[in-house]
This record gives sequence, C-alpha cells and structure tokens, in this order.
Amino acid sequence: MSSAASYDRSVPYRPKSGEIPTEPGVYRFRDAERRVLYVGKAKNLRARLSNYFAPLRSLHERTRRMVTSAASVEWTVVGSEVEALQLEITWINEFHPPFNVRFKDDKSYPYLAVTLADEAPRAFVTRNRKLRGARYFGPYPKVWAINETLEILLKLFPIRTCKDSDYRRAMASGKPCFAGQIGRCFGPCSGKVTIAEHRENVERFVAFMQNQDRRILGELEQRMRSAAAAQEYEAAARYRDRLVAANAFFEKSAMVLGDSVDLDVFGIDHDELSAAVQLFIVRGGRVRGIHSWTVDKELDVPLGELVDSVVQNAYGDGLRPPGEVVVPELPDDAVALEAWLGEQAGRKVRLKVAQRGDKASLLQTATQNAKQTLMLYKTRRSADFTTRSRALEDIQEALGMADAPLRIECYDVSHLSGTNIVASMVVFEDGLARKDEYRRFTIPSSTDDTDSIHQVLTRRLAYLAAPADAEAATAGADAGADDGESSEAEASDAPEVSERRKKFAYRPNLLVVDGGQPQVAAAARALRESGVEGIYLCGIAKRLEEIWTPEADFPVILPRNSDALFLFQRVRDEAHRFAITHQRQRRKRDIGSVLSEIPGLGPSRVKELLRHFGSVARLRAADETAIAEVKGVGPTLAATVHARLHADEAPVPR
Repeated sequence: MSSAASYDRSVPYRPKSGEIPTEPGVYRFRDAERRVLYVGKAKNLRARLSNYFAPLRSLHERTRRMVTSAASVEWTVVGSEVEALQLEITWINEFHPPFNVRFKDDKSYPYLAVTLADEAPRAFVTRNRKLRGARYFGPYPKVWAINETLEILLKLFPIRTCKDSDYRRAMASGKPCFAGQIGRCFGPCSGKVTIAEHRENVERFVAFMQNQDRRILGELEQRMRSAAAAQEYEAAARYRDRLVAANAFFEKSAMVLGDSVDLDVFGIDHDELSAAVQLFIVRGGRVRGIHSWTVDKELDVPLGELVDSVVQNAYGDGLRPPGEVVVPELPDDAVALEAWLGEQAGRKVRLKVAQRGDKASLLQTATQNAKQTLMLYKTRRSADFTTRSRALEDIQEALGMADAPLRIECYDVSHLSGTNIVASMVVFEDGLARKDEYRRFTIPSSTDDTDSIHQVLTRRLAYLAAPADAEAATAGADAGADDGESSEAEASDAPEVSERRKKFAYRPNLLVVDGGQPQVAAAARALRESGVEGIYLCGIAKRLEEIWTPEADFPVILPRNSDALFLFQRVRDEAHRFAITHQRQRRKRDIGSVLSEIPGLGPSRVKELLRHFGSVARLRAADETAIAEVKGVGPTLAATVHARLHADEAPVPR
C-alpha cells in the first residue's frame, strides 16, 4: 500500500509510476481529513491510476474535481479480479464514498418466509434472510404485493400466520389466537387441524411455491364437481373458493418466457446526473417481482461501469442471483463479476446482453420502465416547492444575479444536416414549466448554430425593445404558438400581432442557451444589439454540464446532484425536446409536399420513403438503385422519382 508524494505541482500526492504495481487491486482516494472520497478496482492498478493523473485540463470535470479534492491515494493488491470486486464492495459499503454511485433505495427486499424448523410452521413477510431453518420465496417488489399473494395462497393452503408468542399462548390456554378467531390463521391452535395435518398443508404450500404447477386448477375443479355430484355442497363450495384463488394467483403472474426459465433483467436509463434501474425478477417463466430504484452519479461513469455498480448493489443486498442475469451492456470485468455472482448463488451464473427474442423484448420493456422512472424522479424533484426555491436561490448566487430568476427562458436550435432549421423557446416560472408560453421559430437560412442563436434572440428581444422598434422587428418575426407555427400572413393580422406581442412582452430574468462559449457569445451580441438591459444570460454545455456566462474564461461548476443543476438540466432538456418535435413536424411536412407531386406515389409509398430516407436532401442524394430498394418502389417508379427530383438539378439545401 502507498500514498507517495509526487512531482506534479497541481496534484502533489501523485505517486511515481514505478511505485504503482501492475497487479489487480483496489484503490482509495482520501481527502486531507482521511475521509474516503472514491473507491475503485482495477485488473492493472498502474494502468488505471495513470488515467486519474493525466493533465488536469484533459480530465472530465467531475473526475478533475475528485482528484483535486483528494490529498492522497492508496491501494491494496489482491490475487484476482474477483477478490478486487469483493474488496471494492466491502469498502463501498463501509466508507460510503461521496464520489461513488449512490443508490437512493437502500432497503432490502421483502420475502415470503415459511419457518419449517418450527413445530407448527408459519408463513409471514420479512426482510430478514437469516432465520434458522426458514424457506424463502421472492423477492417481491413491495410488501403489499406479497401480502396480496399470501392472502390468495392461504385460501388454497390454510396454514398458520400468527406470531410465535400468540401461538404458544393459544396452545397453552386452549383458546384460538385472535387471528384464528377471525378466520385469518389456520394453525393447530384453531382446533380444526392437528399438528401433523398442519405440517402436511405446509409441505403442500412449499411444494406449490417451488413448482407452481397449473395442474392444481384441474384437480380442484375435479374435486369440486365430485363433491357437488355427491351432494356435499359445503365441500364443493370450499373447492370452488380455492379454485377461484388459484386462478387469481396465476393471473397475477403472467408467463413471459418458458416455464423453466429463471433470470433477472436489469433495465437502465441514465444521463449525466443520475440513473434509474428497473429489475424484473423472472422465476418459472413469470415475472415474480419488479424492483425500481434511482442512482445519483457523482462521476459521469459509462453504462458498462454503471451496470457493474448496479449488479453489485442488487446482489450484495441479500438477493440470490439466478443462473442468468440480463443487462444492457457487459462491464469490462464481466468475467470477474460472473465469478462473484456464482459465489453469491452457489452455482454458475451467466451475465449476458439479450440481442433478440423474448429476452431482448423483456429487456426493452424494463429499459422503457427505467426511462419513465428517471423522468418521474427528475420531475418530482423539480416540482417540490422547497426544492425549487433552493434551486433558484443557488442559481442566483452562482451567477451573481441581483434577484432569483423567477422567469427563465431557454433556447435550442435543431436542424437536419443544415436543413429545416428551427429553434425553440421554453419558459419556466418559479421553477415550473409554463407550456402555454412556449414558442417556436423557423430560421430561413443560417451559417451555423451561433448564427441561428443570434437570429432567434434578436427576434425575441425585439418584443422587449421600444414600441416603435418592436413594431418594425416583429413584422418579420416568425414565432409560433404551441399548437403550430404561425405563417407570415397570420403575422400581418393586427389583433394576432397584438396578442402575440402581449405574450412575448413578459420580461425574463435569465436567458439560457443550449451550448458553451460560442453560443453564449452569439446570444450576448444579440442582447447588446437589442439595447435591452437587466437580463442575465448563460449557457449550459451538455458534455460536462458546465454553466458558461458572457466573457468568462472559465465555466461555473455547480455541485453534482444539486437542485440548481437539476433545474438547469430540465430546462435545457425541455427546450431540446420542443425543438426536435417541431423540426420533425416540419421535415415530414416538407417531404410529403415534395413527394406527393410525383405521379405513382400514393400516401403509403410516400410514408415508406419518408421512413427510409428521412429527408428530401437524402432522397435527392440517393441513386435509382437505392430508391428501388424501398418497399413498394420498383425500378420503374424509382427512375421516375429520381428524374423528377433532379429535373431542374436544383442544389440540395444546406
């Protein structure tokens, strides 16, 4: 182990390269108070640590912040990658390093337990996996889900559910426990069964939970009919109720794979700040449980590394891995991770990425659920009043604003290879989206994104200028409403212009553009030229989530997972979504208008060409052979399309 002083003035604790071993191991970065900031593993310690001590300007911003916050680095050499993985998990759980991935849901999974070691075994819900002689089934996503399942199963296999103290008191007094008196406990204390008969019921319960054989449906129906034929109507009613319960049980767990398939599927969606995980637990071909949690990412780790952390967290928390675990991407240490999972399961475990078939479909479903979870997590965080207030105050302090930015306008530009250039304006007031204030812009021509930003801000700020200047500027402004873009003819209508100007007249406290220094410089130029004062300006660069202000040499770095950065990110993402939606609508309209003029192309073929090429520019660039490959378009029609598009040899829009 070592934390040698170094020769790098900016990182004084950097060890010399020759001091770092090349064997597998685990490393820890510590701050001046010896607090562990980050724990990582490597199959080659020297190669991995050298990445952290590259020139600071080349490091990712959050990695740079971790390295400069640390005061020392130390490592421990181990015998294999599996040992490195085990030690990493141990240290993360022990030290809770702030720069490692942090899981929001640290609760263990609920299970259905059956205490087979007891004289009269009982079934109950627990998170404790260490009960002596107990048999566990699950895990389940929520306690209420397992309680519903247990209630159904007790109608099929009536067994004891009361506490041990209640059972002992009832057996000693000869009076059934309270749960037994109200018909919710069916143990020996009820007087309806002996201990031996109760044990038989428990064994049937356990066997059914293991195999979940659907043949029980036929057996119960046959017994019900036999009892009815023998005019034993009370017994027939009991079998009928059990048949209803059995059907309800099977309906609650739909078959998604073969009945012998046991696997876990991890769906993950992530961005620069956080991630959401959806775990589908499949046993006997049925989804037995779904578990969801969110993750804060202090460092912007790639998907493979995130998978590594997610799997460690899931199976280091008491969940026993099945023989197969499906993930969206294999981590670099997949072999070591498989070995560790095998140790946890007591058998071989395979880690794989499903490419096709039912498993790939299930992975896609889990991933889609993760996308929804992440969106909901970010929306709820932004919607909370206290959180919003704190975010606005933090933005005010970070940008040196006189007041909190109660009205934020964000702008983004979208285009397809330089064609169909559009821009969006989204509005957030008090940290919440005002969708009725969103606006869309069409840009006839532009040299690049900075020119587009300049054009859009010039047109928007004209509404805040002096009345005479605004009248002249807005005559040519092409700003649309939420439900569609307004045409130039509409803009000439006096009442419409008045209404639009009224809406645009609200003064923002802060203008945000999607981009870094060049985009901010273009927006600042538009702000100066407009003569409008008292409005702050910044840009958010997506790669590192940096906040750039005009004429600044360095960006403002907000703390990771801060409410202010979450709000900035949500505003930027909403502007991007709104711009993309508008750009796609215009592209479809443009493509449809050009292709609909060609004889022989009906709506279905136009739709197929649209799907295949995506734009008129790409269609014009294609030859006849490529066009003929489109479904429903043969060589003859392809020649007609190609000839019509090149009839005047018009230049492709740029």
